[in-house]
Amino acid sequence: MVKALIVYGTRYGAAESTAKDIADVLQSEGFQVKVANVKEERIRDISDYQLVIVGSGIQIHKWTGEAEKFLKDFQKELRAKKLALFVCCGSAQPLTEKEDEKTKAPQKAKRKYLEEKAAKYGLKPVALGLFGGVYNFNKMPWWSRKVMQPLKKQLESAGIKETKPGIYDTRDLQAIRNWTKQLAHQ
Repeated sequence: MVKALIVYGTRYGAAESTAKDIADVLQSEGFQVKVANVKEERIRDISDYQLVIVGSGIQIHKWTGEAEKFLKDFQKELRAKKLALFVCCGSAQPLTEKEDEKTKAPQKAKRKYLEEKAAKYGLKPVALGLFGGVYNFNKMPWWSRKVMQPLKKQLESAGIKETKPGIYDTRDLQAIRNWTKQLAHQ
């Protein structure tokens, strides 16, 4: 049985629920899976795992510090593993009417948040996942809520409804599942 480790860093919960969705799919494909929030759990050894998936939410163009630290601390070991990276960010689902921006923004995000991150640590992932984000206005600091307030109208006009009061989820759950199934079969 293939053992997989999924580690993630999250701010508003998108990377966490994405990691759990990925784990569910891998388990249904016969993998033994451990999921760890690296902010709450210190991973000391990855030698038992054949597949390692590292994910992060993106805020102000940055990975979470804990997920980034995991990549840095284990970069040598990760080079010898099957590795996949994913991020959850708003750039994956740009809220624009312009068709060229709908294409360019995700390409730019994939390059900046995934390809450049892998290159920074000399990693060669077998899969890169760029998924939408979750905007949780309930968890944002007051200053961020104030700045992000106009985004609510953009989300709603793009057809993204609140999943719960103050929470907008732009992720495509089927795309996450499809990405994971492809990864499982590699």
